[in-house]
Amino acid sequence: MTDTTQWVEDEFAEIDLGDARLDKRAKLLMARFSGNPTASIPKSCNGWGETVATYRFLENDTVDWRDIMAPHWEKTQERMTEYPLVLCLQDTTEINFNGQQIEGLGPLSYEVQRGMYLHPTIAVTPERLQLGVVDAWMWARELRDAQGVRPGQKESKRWTEGYERIAEMAADMPTTRLVYVADREADIIEMMRRAKQLGTPADWLVRAKTNRALPDGEKLWAHTLDGESLGGIAFTIGPREKQKGRKVRQQLWAKRVVLPAGRGTTVEATCIIAREIDAPPGVEPIEWRLLTNRTATTLDQLIELIDWYRARWEVEIFFHVLKNACKIEAMQLGHIDKIERALALFMVVSWRIVYLMRLGRTCPHLDATLFFDPDEIRAAYLLTKERRPTQAPTLNEVLRQIAKVGGFLGRKGDGEPGVKTIWQGMVDVRVAAFTIQALRDEGS
Repeated sequence: MTDTTQWVEDEFAEIDLGDARLDKRAKLLMARFSGNPTASIPKSCNGWGETVATYRFLENDTVDWRDIMAPHWEKTQERMTEYPLVLCLQDTTEINFNGQQIEGLGPLSYEVQRGMYLHPTIAVTPERLQLGVVDAWMWARELRDAQGVRPGQKESKRWTEGYERIAEMAADMPTTRLVYVADREADIIEMMRRAKQLGTPADWLVRAKTNRALPDGEKLWAHTLDGESLGGIAFTIGPREKQKGRKVRQQLWAKRVVLPAGRGTTVEATCIIAREIDAPPGVEPIEWRLLTNRTATTLDQLIELIDWYRARWEVEIFFHVLKNACKIEAMQLGHIDKIERALALFMVVSWRIVYLMRLGRTCPHLDATLFFDPDEIRAAYLLTKERRPTQAPTLNEVLRQIAKVGGFLGRKGDGEPGVKTIWQGMVDVRVAAFTIQALRDEGS
């Protein structure tokens, strides 16, 4: 067994799909998909027989996608207990299958588009090391009726239910502080009220979208900005879409407020406004309005909360890998149930890619052989035409070699490689490693 497949055995040691053959198949698929995340399902498999068996697994109605993910959820929670604080990031993404003949899909943000929605919770340390997926929702919307009303469960409930799930985990992790972090869609008073009812076992931090009226009639955002700034924060953002990376300077304001919560109840919260100053000409200033149950009266406390919110970008990186490395929107499976089973596997594959990237930055001196087979390490150096170090290489050193295979230049000012060059390099490195193994087996 290689070190590459050993992580699958470790992560899915407790999988139970009701049949040992199904358990074995799930592990094999995880190894195949992680070995070549950009490949189609037939190309990932070893021959026609394995391809047929893969489609049979995905078609098996006795296999629930939650049971596929269950061992990963448990392992993620184990990793979370090793840290004093863990951010639980939630977000929703559209998965667009427009034009494909797949049963069970529904409309997306545009009614004519066909697809489904995915809403995971990603556990991340404040240093942005992704620990895994701890929860997920998948669904397809129903079509609107003649009155324009969409039947089915109210979608906003997933934000409140997401907090409830994190609250349940908090009870099992008394030494780990959990923080629910989400974007504007989570600015729902029902979620805040539910957290209060439960005794707020997990903190919450969400980006505000509603300029609520306070009990005295004053507006929330004007009230927060009334007074002197508590100080500033400076950080660098990387390039995104058509915008270049740049340094950002923000001034910070914060006020403790009482929010009307309906039914004669209220919720106490801290409103934070982070407003960019001196933005470059032609660039829209970055301004965040946040709500949290946490009390923040000092600049250090505010900066910590801003850093927690900035870590929310990790869920976007996760979606980026899921869609562009694993190419989930290109899957040609005939029914949404099959897609859900495949997504359960690919969510773990995506996490693993991001996990290695972040681990290479936060723990660069780890022994690379803990994560890669010796032939993979040899292949990485062969493909970059660089000499292997005489001592065992570190995780960061090997990841940089893999990224160079994927197009990372590795110049002095290039910083650390991102997920794209790592996943692209991994594909070629795995092929080269298999070639080395085949040549060795042939000669023995």
